[in-house]
Amino acid sequence: MMATMMDCGLTVASIVRHGATVHARSPVVTQEGGRVRRSTFAEVGRRAEQLAAALRRLGVRQGDGVATLSSNHQEHLEAYLAVPSMGAVLHTLNPRLPPSQLAFVIAHAQDKVVIVDAAYLPALDAIGARLESVEHVLVVDSDGDARAAIAASPWRGRARYDEIVDAETPGFEWPEVDERSAAAMCYTSGTTGDPKGVVYSHRSIVLHSYALCAAACFGLTEGDRVLPIVPMFHANAWGLPHAAWMTGCGFVLPGRQLHAEALCTLIANERPTFSAAVPTVWSDVLRLAEGRAIDLSSLRLVVCGGSAVPRSLMERFQERHGVRIVQAWGMTETSPLGAIALAPAGTPEEEEMDWRTRTGRIVPGVEARIVDDAGEALPRDGRSIGEIEVRGPWITGRYHRDAAPERFHDGWLRTGDVGTLDPHGFLSITDRLKDVIKSGGEWVSSVELENAIMAHADVAEAAVVGIPDARWDERPLACVVARAGRNVDLRTLRAFLDARVARWWIPESWAFVESVPRTGVGKFDKKALRTAFAEGTLEVVRCERDAVPSARGANG
Repeated sequence: MMATMMDCGLTVASIVRHGATVHARSPVVTQEGGRVRRSTFAEVGRRAEQLAAALRRLGVRQGDGVATLSSNHQEHLEAYLAVPSMGAVLHTLNPRLPPSQLAFVIAHAQDKVVIVDAAYLPALDAIGARLESVEHVLVVDSDGDARAAIAASPWRGRARYDEIVDAETPGFEWPEVDERSAAAMCYTSGTTGDPKGVVYSHRSIVLHSYALCAAACFGLTEGDRVLPIVPMFHANAWGLPHAAWMTGCGFVLPGRQLHAEALCTLIANERPTFSAAVPTVWSDVLRLAEGRAIDLSSLRLVVCGGSAVPRSLMERFQERHGVRIVQAWGMTETSPLGAIALAPAGTPEEEEMDWRTRTGRIVPGVEARIVDDAGEALPRDGRSIGEIEVRGPWITGRYHRDAAPERFHDGWLRTGDVGTLDPHGFLSITDRLKDVIKSGGEWVSSVELENAIMAHADVAEAAVVGIPDARWDERPLACVVARAGRNVDLRTLRAFLDARVARWWIPESWAFVESVPRTGVGKFDKKALRTAFAEGTLEVVRCERDAVPSARGANG
């Protein structure tokens, strides 16, 4: 027996049509310096139609790449809607990439058009000679201050974004496209080797959007206002642009103003109910709150990911501001949502934080397993440790123009994360494979050790890496940022750790730094720390049991 259901394609255009009509009055707010710009879904939908018409006039056809080098603003949202819906492929570029990698990903994706913020135009100009595929550059210049820079830019097909979009009329007809065709793409960060391209289908984006909106995940509704602090160039802004548009959530877009003071002002004035960002952003907000009153009362939920979320961070936000931070896990290859740390039903209130500190429970639509070094599946007992592998309809099965067979195993994606999986589907990541510390034949979890160190009241941040040791092969090196005005006494800190982690985990080597280096997406850059140690540029303190060195935080 065959089903009787209509065969309607799952496409981004279906999301765009629904949001622009059913939720026409939902707001889109963009922060621009000291002011905000306001629009509605209906207006942004019409602008997306005009953008599609302009791109078609420039020669963009189905399957062509249209790149964006932009921050979180309305024009970037217009591209999110228009480019996939017209059958082209949206390629979001990370402006924090070094020039060589930026040139590589544009050339590798063979992008035909680049939509670029005026602030990032010099970076694009600098690599223009290496970008043979690019025919047109559209510059987003909301203030009109970059006309001279645009005129001097070497691109033959350069134009102001607004001028070329305003020249078109709304009413572009979205073509029928195969739901399995390419809709968008992102490249991995490329911390080892060249970045790898992940291409999302229309089908995977729609299914991922449904998942985000479910109560088992983010529970987005028309009553929400979403503040995506996570950059729109990073893993499709964690899927929020399409999911929020689908459900009619209002958008509060921060532009380039991502420092704590600007974000707190935006939250107080525009009253978002939901936000998402990496832990370092919320750590900065918490530090600001120590010296002044801030109003975060509108936030019903903050999703935090990209790296392990310290328990102390979640507890302080809950206790001081009434803000519930929930940890989520994913990666560029998983669209990105793979798990979220919502406590099981019936969990007593006093135990909820124990669940929230875990990496997360696998969301509907994703399967996970743990495997050993031989690739054999391990028990889902919450104790067996191995590499996490995942599969599902929004998980990549290969890379763009790069087979990379070492990243896939019997139809599963090898995540490179090490951890446990319990019978209830909860993942607890203990490390990245590349960051695992093997000391005396046993594993030290850098993630758990970092969280334990950051739980101390005098510590603002901590990153742990493995360093060579003649006796134990490797030992942990803790790089610590002291909280402003506080003294960190290592004897006291070691005693503090003694009650929280295995005694043999406690580092003998410590480095006090003003800040922990970060990657282009805001994660701790442990490669940079290992390099600094190897080159002797880190001032390392050896602290045995009888040592009592201390360090004082900045501004103290």
